[in-house]
Amino acid sequence: MRRSKYKIAVNLEWTNACNANCSMCPRHMIDKTEIMTESCFAEVLGRLKPEEVFRVVLAGYGEPTIHPQYAHFIEMLRDHPVRFDMVSNGQALDDDRLQEMDGAIDLLIVSFSSIVKEVYDQVHIRLDQERVLENIRAAKKNLTKTKLAISLTPTTECLQTLPETIEWFQKRGIGLLTMSPTLYNRAGSLREEQKATAYLRSIIRQYGLRSQEMEFIPSLWDSAKQVYHNRFRCLPRNAVLPIAVNGDYQYCFNDIGRKRTLGNVRDMSLGEALRLREKTGPDPELCAGCNISSRYKSSEIAAVIKHYQSQKTGEKRHAA
Repeated sequence: MRRSKYKIAVNLEWTNACNANCSMCPRHMIDKTEIMTESCFAEVLGRLKPEEVFRVVLAGYGEPTIHPQYAHFIEMLRDHPVRFDMVSNGQALDDDRLQEMDGAIDLLIVSFSSIVKEVYDQVHIRLDQERVLENIRAAKKNLTKTKLAISLTPTTECLQTLPETIEWFQKRGIGLLTMSPTLYNRAGSLREEQKATAYLRSIIRQYGLRSQEMEFIPSLWDSAKQVYHNRFRCLPRNAVLPIAVNGDYQYCFNDIGRKRTLGNVRDMSLGEALRLREKTGPDPELCAGCNISSRYKSSEIAAVIKHYQSQKTGEKRHAA
């Protein structure tokens, strides 16, 4: 069976249920909560080939650590040849879950809004900030093979406290901090000013944060082929193939209500899903209010390329 012409990242949803109700997450667009079955996950694993996928992020629109078969699913992926990362809000990351993931997950990314409790409570609704911080400390101390990163929340509520939040983590030896260079605008549900986005970019530069767009570039050659082979040249969409909790390949990760799907892992390969998507144009309903597609302007692409090249050069020197 013919494989894809380029590598992509996969955003995989173990569940769309969540133990939080965060302000930036449009959970009202999810019709019903579901969990991925073991048989569906086994089908997914069989579709993930290292020749096509360079990274799988366990995320979606739910909290992966609350899946009732969490420990079993971790064991199912442990020997898989593709890299697995996980995004979590940190609430359920107790010692057992941390121990189970160590070495199976390459990078644990904890979403965190603000070290100021009043701001945190406005954004991460239903979560206990102190419990999350305790779990982050435990992860920093006990994870020996899995790396720890903090994903800073880019919303207007968090902007003023970003500097002290960044400094709090850096003083405690947690230096891998990432942030989106654009304000969260999930499926057009948030509409913010360009001024705030410019501030986010300045914060990324000032504190040397890792811009999250870097995490979805397998290679410059793969990124160029993503652009070339897709009729709709939306770099963020074409870099990631979401797989929903029921095994559906999705047109875009902004399709929260799963209104436009490409097929299911039970019926088609990942490469077949990508070839179907390559022929599609923009979706008026999904794309109209999205601010992520405009993330990569010419100056931004040049900066990403420069950063990418310097990073790879540094990695080679370190390896030598």
